[in-house]
Amino acid sequence: MRQIELGLRQEAHVKIDDTACRSVLPNRSLQRKGRLIVGNCVDIMRSWPDDIAHLTVTSPPYDKLRDYKGYDFPFEKIADELFRVTAPGGVLVWVVGDRINGGRSLTSFRQAIYLQEIGFSAHDIMIYQKKNTPFTRSNAYTNAYEMMFVLSKGKPATFNPLKVPTQRHGYEMLTHNKLPDGINKKKLGELKKEKTRTNIWSYAVGLGGTTNDKIAFQHPAVFPEKLAEDHILSWSNPGDLVLDPMCGSGTTGKMALLNDRDFIGIDISPEYIEIARQRLSSLGLSVETLQ
Repeated sequence: MRQIELGLRQEAHVKIDDTACRSVLPNRSLQRKGRLIVGNCVDIMRSWPDDIAHLTVTSPPYDKLRDYKGYDFPFEKIADELFRVTAPGGVLVWVVGDRINGGRSLTSFRQAIYLQEIGFSAHDIMIYQKKNTPFTRSNAYTNAYEMMFVLSKGKPATFNPLKVPTQRHGYEMLTHNKLPDGINKKKLGELKKEKTRTNIWSYAVGLGGTTNDKIAFQHPAVFPEKLAEDHILSWSNPGDLVLDPMCGSGTTGKMALLNDRDFIGIDISPEYIEIARQRLSSLGLSVETLQ
């Protein structure tokens, strides 16, 4: 069988059978190149070599809270392939919630534990807070968040911390080295103009918050494009390969391409891939669709 040599990184080349052309990776010599693939993400990823994705940002279906064209969700098989294709030092951002009716399902934690058991390190557990959630509850506080599990294959190779302004800055007497006696000891120190954000990120949802792209809402569950962008900026660098194996309306792809990353999105639904294609193409982004 003829072999096709594809440049995956500037320093390395990998050979892939031409029968797997529908799942080949973007040409690394092309800037802002995206690829959308219709198919079962498990089967698609199985045709790839190991250790190719620098970052995955995805929000999988959970607890059957949405009808995704009736498709099933083989979580463990997807998780296993994601670990294999993630590069050493690469990161998986797994955005997921729980069914709350009848008591919390805790699906999110079960999935995180499984991902840890197969080799991912639980680098951080972050909160995606929804600023304007409409879902009130009669016997509990309004549910306004989802989990963002940041899982890494070894130590993360990249961390570009996002900053926020501090309330005050300059030199002042700062508490340090507080001992069991409870006495505050102070010394002159500098408060910086900026500090690293906390791991609770808040975003408005709905049109104008999640995105201004009306076509995206033809998909039943869209996460904020700023959420995707913030993770892409944090855990990857320009030229890196960003993956979303359940890409839906293409949010991760849009923000990856706009920030000079390569992107591969997979979805088993041809309708969702078409939504993503139209959305990305309308912005002038270079995207190829494979079926």
